[in-house]
Amino acid sequence: MDFLDYAFMQRALLAAVLVGITAPAVGIYLVQRRQALMGDGIGHVAMTGVGLGFLLSTSPVWMATAVSVLGSILMELIRWYGRTRGDVALAMLFYGGMAGGVMFINLAPGGSNANLTSYLFGSLSTVSQSDVVAICLLAAFVVLVTVGLRRQLFAVSQDEEFARVTGLPVRALNLLTAVTAAVTVTVAMRVVGLLLVSALMVVPVAAAQQLGRSFAATFAIAVAVGVTVALGGTVTSYYQDVPPGATIVLLTIAAFVLLTALATPLARRRARVAAAAHSAGDPVECAIPATRGAAEEVGA
Repeated sequence: MDFLDYAFMQRALLAAVLVGITAPAVGIYLVQRRQALMGDGIGHVAMTGVGLGFLLSTSPVWMATAVSVLGSILMELIRWYGRTRGDVALAMLFYGGMAGGVMFINLAPGGSNANLTSYLFGSLSTVSQSDVVAICLLAAFVVLVTVGLRRQLFAVSQDEEFARVTGLPVRALNLLTAVTAAVTVTVAMRVVGLLLVSALMVVPVAAAQQLGRSFAATFAIAVAVGVTVALGGTVTSYYQDVPPGATIVLLTIAAFVLLTALATPLARRRARVAAAAHSAGDPVECAIPATRGAAEEVGA
């Protein structure tokens, strides 16, 4: 536990915990909406914000937040109105964001592509006190949205038409989801990196779906997996001197494989219980405990 004696590791571990919570919390809605790669696209756009931060001598985290939020709104507008050539427009937005980041950081005084490395792949030693403050504020916003509006966001992610009929503001909630995803990308970029953050938003959710039988259970398992792999990857990076982003992503994939292996015998046991209940003349659904909320009755 000697790593706790260093201030930079304390900051990195706090950032890792916040990333482990926020990334799966947003990712579960993106997976439901079949937009698993949205975080990757926002990460490309956020590179322009990082470059602008260096060029204008401002905080790259806050500038990346502003640019990625604008990019996420454009992505939603393209999804609504760009039905014929929406994929081409999105590609231009993503690659333009990467090119803009490289260009702006090279135009900055004393800037070079080497300055982008810690933002692209994560870095423990470069997480400053101001970065931690920004990450804490942004993570609080993400948790407030994803937990406080979980029923509305789940309803929209599951079936937009049904949500619209029930009177929910579908477009506003879609925009809020996109903005929250953009904020999550900037929260995670100092630990995981812009190019790898999408994996932490998607893979823990996919792993949790192997065990969770309701939205609430899947949400809780995904966050637990996210926090575990983020902390494990950060500590491993300190002791083995390896990139934290890559380490966290590889641990996340390993967690997915492990939970998938554990889910197989559990699925067989559930099938035997259901078959026994059916042969006894009881309805199969009697073997499943009733849940309280309407949003929790649908498996994630």
